[in-house]
Amino acid sequence: MITGGSSGIGRAAALAFARAGAKIVLGNRRLAEGDETVKLVKEQGGDATLVKTDVTKPAEVEALVGKTVETYGRLDCAFNNAGTIGVMARTAECTEENWDYIINLNLKGVWLCMKHEILQMLKQGGGAIVNNASVAGMVGLRGGPAYSASKGGVIQLTRTAALEYSRKGIRVNAVCPGYVLTPMTEEHLKTNPEHEAQIKKYQPLGRLGTAQEIAEAVVWLCSDAASFITGHPLVIDGGSLAQ
Repeated sequence: MITGGSSGIGRAAALAFARAGAKIVLGNRRLAEGDETVKLVKEQGGDATLVKTDVTKPAEVEALVGKTVETYGRLDCAFNNAGTIGVMARTAECTEENWDYIINLNLKGVWLCMKHEILQMLKQGGGAIVNNASVAGMVGLRGGPAYSASKGGVIQLTRTAALEYSRKGIRVNAVCPGYVLTPMTEEHLKTNPEHEAQIKKYQPLGRLGTAQEIAEAVVWLCSDAASFITGHPLVIDGGSLAQ
């Protein structure tokens, strides 16, 4: 089950999970883009279903998990990916509306998904959850107070749930991408073209990451190859935090 699978990391994750043999359920607000992801999964021989979902609405999240179980019988892996960067503004200039929007989607939305995923995984005897956090949840981000706070919260939610449910066969981890080339990043770079050179200079590998690179890490964390890993925020940032 993948939220926010309409483009970028979510779409790449859907395709990567399908290549690994998983059946995919997408929870998306944007149906046209979600349909395109389903089409791409099916074109490579996979199986995918789309459920219209706003992760900030408890009933819709519960229905998404319910539809997953109804369609495929169980929920083995979940990637809580839906999120937003919102409007960039310094702490004193960030509006209350922007703060609430970002925290509601990035943090409350992940918690709601985890709540219902865990309840299902407890019934079936286990599963694996990966949350999409960010390096901005581990260090400060000028101009992104709500975004940084939300992603830091996702990391702490991840650690807490991992401790609570590890003895129940449920592993919970997070990925923390650095700057990755996604439609959201591309939109930002269109209006701030000088930032691309700055990013490449800042990230020791000298480039932006790709959605596929994050997706492969998510699939690995959900696989038996990562069976002794839980509560871990996996940094995928081209070496940025090593500085």
